[in-house]
Amino acid sequence: MSLESYMNQIGQQARAASRQLAKASTEHKNNALLAMADALEQARPRLIEENAKDIQNGEKKGLDAALLDRLLLNDARIDGMIEGLKQVAALPDPVGEITDMLYRPSGIQLGKMRVPLGVIGIIYESRPNVTIDAASLCLKSGNATILRGGSEAFYSNQAIAEAVTAGLNAVGLPEHAVQVLNTTDRDAVGRLISMPEFVDVIVPRGGKGLIERISKDARVPVIKHLDGNCHVYIDDEADLEKAANIALNAKTRRYGVCNAMESLLVHKAVAAEVLPALASAFVSKGVELVGCDAARSIVMDMGVATEEDWFTEYLAAKLSIKVVADMAEAIEHINHYGSHHSDAIVSQNYTKTRAFMTEVDSASVMVNASTAFADGFEYGLGAEIGISTDKVHARGPVGLLGLTSQKYIVLGDGHTRDN
Repeated sequence: MSLESYMNQIGQQARAASRQLAKASTEHKNNALLAMADALEQARPRLIEENAKDIQNGEKKGLDAALLDRLLLNDARIDGMIEGLKQVAALPDPVGEITDMLYRPSGIQLGKMRVPLGVIGIIYESRPNVTIDAASLCLKSGNATILRGGSEAFYSNQAIAEAVTAGLNAVGLPEHAVQVLNTTDRDAVGRLISMPEFVDVIVPRGGKGLIERISKDARVPVIKHLDGNCHVYIDDEADLEKAANIALNAKTRRYGVCNAMESLLVHKAVAAEVLPALASAFVSKGVELVGCDAARSIVMDMGVATEEDWFTEYLAAKLSIKVVADMAEAIEHINHYGSHHSDAIVSQNYTKTRAFMTEVDSASVMVNASTAFADGFEYGLGAEIGISTDKVHARGPVGLLGLTSQKYIVLGDGHTRDN
């Protein structure tokens, strides 16, 4: 079968399955998720065996340690996937919820009903657990999904797909509700993002290059974020002990994640007090520091921050530091250089924190808390399908609600319109 025929078949099957899922009961969907969890448990030895093939291939290709770690499936990560399925099953089902009911002067009753998007195509790299995250959230929200994982996780993803299919079959839901592409042909991605007759939304998860390509070439709507250039601003009215802990956590909890702090902004009134000890703590954890002239006058061995640094999502043990005159300058810096992902203020001044929340144009804004909290699980959404910095439809971590839309419903009793 040609790639074109294969992708058309996948699309047709997904569209048909989406119509069945749209009317599936919450109980039916939850039972499928729990059956998938059971199937994963039974397939544990096979998952580890197939993952070993991917790890071996990755080592031969020279993947670095960080990528190999993201690729690895072990008992703890399989436990996490199983627990994730159970957590999504326990979440409230948004589909069918009716809100904003009101009577119009004509006598009709008007409201909104939450409905699935239809078919969601998800393109991702490295981490095979994304297969389960995506499958569970799409299924619970009543959407069929087509998954295209990275070639480096091919064997792992195919083994997970078998467990997903077993769970769907066990409860009588269409097995094509979740389809994992069984080809590593790069042209499959091009076809997936250009068949609006079958796919309603694309969600890319991976590096900036992948997301830029998908956003540029897709013929269907894309839910995405390109960068996670996140900031923490330490105000002159901050609790400096809290500020230091927040900044350290935001940067050093994990370096290669989109909610990690990449630039630290410090009010000039407290910079000399907070920066020396904080810089020492960063350096002790292996973080390379670059900064503006004012920051470097306080921490002498800090490197020079360039204009490019302020725009950069390092995803590494590197941090840029800027001393600002006031909160207004901090907000201006964030809105100009940031990626509208997640940004935080540390301050005990309520009026300032309210202004920061209002004026910072980001998907998540934190007050006296680390940017590391910008995460679907931490927000109570269960696993997230991704984080969106767009302003249309979904913004921030995208969970079940973000995978649905709304339609108007009109209730009458023989009502007709006269004018």
